[in-house]
Amino acid sequence: MDGKSLLKTGTIDKEDVTGDLTCVRTLIANVCFVGRPSQRDWVLIDTGLEPTVNALEKEAEERYGCPPQAIILTHGHFDHVGGVITLSERWQVPVYAHPLELPFLTGNQDYPPADPSVGGGLMAGISPIYPHKAINLEHRVHSLPGDGSVPNLPEWRWIHTPGHSPGHISLYRDSDGTLIAGDAFITVKQESALSVISQEMELHGPPAYFTTNWEQAKESVQKLAALKPQRAITGHGRPVSGEELTIGLNHLAENFDKLALPKHGRYVQEHNS
Repeated sequence: MDGKSLLKTGTIDKEDVTGDLTCVRTLIANVCFVGRPSQRDWVLIDTGLEPTVNALEKEAEERYGCPPQAIILTHGHFDHVGGVITLSERWQVPVYAHPLELPFLTGNQDYPPADPSVGGGLMAGISPIYPHKAINLEHRVHSLPGDGSVPNLPEWRWIHTPGHSPGHISLYRDSDGTLIAGDAFITVKQESALSVISQEMELHGPPAYFTTNWEQAKESVQKLAALKPQRAITGHGRPVSGEELTIGLNHLAENFDKLALPKHGRYVQEHNS
């Protein structure tokens, strides 16, 4: 991994992926700092859980000395937006998301409840207690540009990768094959508390308990595999690169039904009915 350096600071772990991209683990979910240290034109991808807001703010101040130009959301599930209201208010910066995700971010529509029957692990078993109600960012949230460009990140483009949520996006930089996948696929079995704690590397489909359209989820993984990314940061688990990514992602795309699709579950049944 380019520039790999794993450091601990309070409630967050950091791993540098490239000179201008850092994966920050906030308890159970990852966020990304995009921008070279000491430069002011940086962007935050997702915001993690509310308890890590102060740690993220401190890290941003130490790294850049200023707030980001914008916050980009891969989607609006609680573990990716827990700190977005607080941070966007403190920093007074715009938030961007896919148009199909806006109802969940403007108080107009709740996500479907989690399905605890799909994962066979503690994290899936307790998923009914995970928040799924809409949040309300009001005037601070905006639709991403329809042309695929990413505000304040001219080298990047966003890709619609639905399935885990209707407006889920991933971000891709063609110049070096860097992918920010969100939860389109992940590198840990998120349904298992033991796997989450150990961070054992395993390319995996999206977190099953919140995924509501499995055909779209499959198509999204295949779309990302076709890009042939060189490195990837996912919404859960550690960054992955090289042959481990190429072989693992192709295997997941080609065998999605066997490897990722639950044998049973509320949304599996809804999809097949």
